[in-house]
Amino acid sequence: MKSPYLFEEHNLILDNAEKRYVLKIRDRAQDEKPREKLLQSGPDMLSTPELLAIILNIGTKKEEVLTMTSRIMKEYGPRSLMMQKNAATMAADLDIPINKAAQIIACAELGRRFFERNTNAAPILRTAKDAFHYTRDMHELPKEHLRGIYLNTHYKVIHDEVISIGTLDANIIHPREVFKPALEYSAAAVILVHNHPSGVTTPSEADVRITDQLVQAGKLLGIDLIDHLIVTKGSFISVPVRYQ
Repeated sequence: MKSPYLFEEHNLILDNAEKRYVLKIRDRAQDEKPREKLLQSGPDMLSTPELLAIILNIGTKKEEVLTMTSRIMKEYGPRSLMMQKNAATMAADLDIPINKAAQIIACAELGRRFFERNTNAAPILRTAKDAFHYTRDMHELPKEHLRGIYLNTHYKVIHDEVISIGTLDANIIHPREVFKPALEYSAAAVILVHNHPSGVTTPSEADVRITDQLVQAGKLLGIDLIDHLIVTKGSFISVPVRYQ
C-alpha cells in the first residue's frame, strides 16, 4: 500500500536538500577544535577567533561559531571589540544574538580590570606618524571607525576610545561624544583618527566640516584638537585643522 505520507516526505527531502549545511565544531578534525587545541597546546597556540570561539561556545543556526568569530574580528577589529560597551549596538552592528554580544563585552571588561595598562608605560604621540603607527590595528577595517586618543600635557596617552562606527556624519558625531571622555580623564588634547576602507585618504567635505566643528567646541572647553588623521593600510593624511 502506498504511504499517504510519501508526498510530505518527498517535500521534506527537497526542503532539506535546499538548505545550506552549516559546519559545526564537532565536524572539525580534533586538532582544529579550539577547546581541544587549547587543552593540548595551551592558549598561546590559538588565534584570536579561536579564543573567542571558546568564549561563545556555540554559533547560530546560520553560522558556525568559528566562522562567526572570524567574521567578528574582521568586521569590528580588536580595538573596537574591546572598547564597545553597548551590547545592543554590537549585536546590531555584527548581526549576532544580543547574549553573544553581552558575553564579548563581559570578557573585554574582565580583561580591562585584570590587565589595566600601566600609565607610566603609556605611549607618547608627538607626531601624526606616531598616531598612525599607534592605530595600526584599524587601518584595514572594512567599516569606518572614529577613534579618540586623549593626551595629557606631555602628549602621553591617558585614554583611547572608539567613538563611533560607520560613515562619519556631522549630524551624528556630536562634540559631546568626542569631548566627554576628555573631561572625564582630564585630557589636555585630543587626536581623532578614522579609517577609509576605500583606501583613499582624501578628506571628504564631511570630514572637514566635522573637524571645524570640533576645533571650535574644543576651544570653548580649553581642550585642543591637535590632529584628525585619516588612515588606510599604507598611508595617512591630516584633515586640515582651521583655527578661526
